[in-house]
Amino acid sequence: MSSKVPDGFHRVRSHLRRNPQHRSAKRMSGWLIAGLVAGVWLWGQVFGFGQATATTPPASPNPTASATAGR
Repeated sequence: MSSKVPDGFHRVRSHLRRNPQHRSAKRMSGWLIAGLVAGVWLWGQVFGFGQATATTPPASPNPTASATAGR
């Protein structure tokens, strides 16, 4: 069992295991992006996005097709 163990690994019983590493900020990037997206969505639900809702044209009260008065 004198096989060379690659760098970054150590031998545990009969198999190789990766050496422990420090947790980097890169691991949190997925959760950070998900949190930001959820925050923006929640902000839009609670406070709205300002002029985005005011740009919709109001519904006209007059019907587009003329109805006959005899019915």
